[in-house]
Amino acid sequence: MGLVLIGCGKMGGAMLEGWLDQGVPKDSIRIVEQSAEHAQSLRDTHDVRVVDDITDIEEGFPADIVILAVKPQGMDGAATACKRFSAASTFVSIAAGKTVSYFEGFFGAEAAIIRVMPNTPAAVRRGISVAYANGNVSDRAKEQCSDLLEAIGEVAWIEEEALMDPVTAVSGSGPAYVFYMTECLTQAGVKAGLSEELATQLARATVAGAGELMRQSSSEAEQLRINVTSPGGTTEAALNVLMGEDGIAAPMCDAVLAATQRSKELAG
Repeated sequence: MGLVLIGCGKMGGAMLEGWLDQGVPKDSIRIVEQSAEHAQSLRDTHDVRVVDDITDIEEGFPADIVILAVKPQGMDGAATACKRFSAASTFVSIAAGKTVSYFEGFFGAEAAIIRVMPNTPAAVRRGISVAYANGNVSDRAKEQCSDLLEAIGEVAWIEEEALMDPVTAVSGSGPAYVFYMTECLTQAGVKAGLSEELATQLARATVAGAGELMRQSSSEAEQLRINVTSPGGTTEAALNVLMGEDGIAAPMCDAVLAATQRSKELAG
């Protein structure tokens, strides 16, 4: 399998490191990176073939999977350049807001296209990527794509592309919600009398630890919450506020709906 990675920023770089750690042969990868400094860093660090233009990829290289990891505003140019690849290529996009029909406009209605929404915990291989494939993608290509995405975390597939909007709202934007919650928990600790340094340490470790506990546990989040809530105790007192009429459930729903709507607008 030949891999072409177009754009090797934070997400593309996380994917590359995951692939190499999984044993993907270096000579099966070609990277297109326009930043000369970053390209040289990739060569020095990973000993991989990096070019600054798609046309510099040698003729005959088997571009079985072409991953477009450039920013949405640069996608027109990248997609136009990718027309050089054969009809046997499967195109995988991780750009937010770029629909399958957008790519079919460049590659044709018969092209095999997979749209992916990863999230930022991919940087530490704790992300989740949600993928949608058009009808031209083979089962084998789906398996290959899953294998590649598992290098940065979990993978889920959806059958309706329209679900990408709520997916973006929940998992794509979701890390920011958690970070903001951590900020709020920190400031609440400061208001309760803790130093900012200690409040920050406690909030970060608590959120990270709770997330890892939930990841490793087979219990539902609701049950984990119940497990830590003693009747009449401090946690119950706090949850009476958080789960009350003016608690966080309604604002969270509003936030996800707002993000979903914005995702629809960006997709046109």
